[in-house]
Amino acid sequence: MKKIIVKKRHSIRKSQAQDLLDKLALQIGASTKLFHTETIEILETNADVTVFLVNKKPLLMDTGTWVFPTLRGAVQCPFPERMITVDAGAIPFVVNGADVMRPGIVAVSDDVIAGGPVQIVDERHKKPLAIGVALMDGAKIRMSAAGKMCKNFHHVGDELWNLEL
Repeated sequence: MKKIIVKKRHSIRKSQAQDLLDKLALQIGASTKLFHTETIEILETNADVTVFLVNKKPLLMDTGTWVFPTLRGAVQCPFPERMITVDAGAIPFVVNGADVMRPGIVAVSDDVIAGGPVQIVDERHKKPLAIGVALMDGAKIRMSAAGKMCKNFHHVGDELWNLEL
């Protein structure tokens, strides 16, 4: 991702906020309630993703295809859906932006779908390390023995993580 420059920020209408939360509910279901608030702001930036501020923090993103919590959102409002768990050996690679390979995966939730967003968490603490895009459904990932299973989309230290307002 290139350096994100914030051009404008403004509150969105309640109907727009409800549409955003409805799209989020398609991904994380009932955990959407963690992101309900009185005002949600939209950031107009030069990035490929639209960033939404919940309680003045960049907690949601919209790629045009799906709405999902940012990594900061996954850390502040932990949710159990769409999860790929990696072992300790994979952590340094994932937090530096590497894609997730099959040997490093120890668990996959059943709701992971190909082309959909997932949170990549560590095995010991279940703390989110990155947001990725699954390349296969959860069942296929579990049956696979090798190869790339998830493309890293947003990780600790990238431009979206370092976004300052």
